[in-house]
Amino acid sequence: MHPEFCKRLRKAPSGANREDREIKDIRYSMTRLGGLIAVIAALAPLSAVGQVYKWVDKDGIITYSNVAPPQDAEYDVLRFPCYASDPKCRAVAWEKVPLNTRSFASEIGVAARSNAVDESLIRAIIHAESAYQIDAVSPRGAQGLMQLMPDTQAELEVNDPFDPVQNIDGGARYLAWLLGEFEGDLELAAAAYNAGPGAVRRFRGVPPYDETQEYVRRVSILYRRYSQVL
Repeated sequence: MHPEFCKRLRKAPSGANREDREIKDIRYSMTRLGGLIAVIAALAPLSAVGQVYKWVDKDGIITYSNVAPPQDAEYDVLRFPCYASDPKCRAVAWEKVPLNTRSFASEIGVAARSNAVDESLIRAIIHAESAYQIDAVSPRGAQGLMQLMPDTQAELEVNDPFDPVQNIDGGARYLAWLLGEFEGDLELAAAAYNAGPGAVRRFRGVPPYDETQEYVRRVSILYRRYSQVL
């Protein structure tokens, strides 16, 4: 989330605060980096955050898989996050990536009702921003489920960005304010969430930034899909 924030937000209402995935075991045994790249490419359409397990099997072969190894095996977890600030995430098939309608149901529900923001939009933002990773930290410093920047956290009085209750409520309050600023236009609100409201006003629409245009596309797809199932 962009750090720019208007103090008028304080007038906005405040609040109290992975659909389970069935993924086939995609397993590759390899000794070269090229093999790892193949795994990442195979996983990319399935999740916004690729998680790969690496271990050495009983035959001494280095193995990479998206399924956890046997419990008696020592392994490393390799993660390949797809943050909102990375336009390369076009590789993710957002029309097919599994939705998550279960995680943080209580927190999202309370924040949605308290701030008059559609639960489907909150989930779309969380999915696009952090893929439901509580401890997500972007290369630019955005933190938590809804990727709040430190300056925005201060304005929202979010003391712990990694606390789901605080992060989701803060992000929902910010969304409510943006929707008010842009007269309910979801695309402009999403663009402002990514690039800042000032940029949206300056360009009188979605800014011509590659990152922001991809972000709006991503959120729009996820919002439509969540709206169909919630």
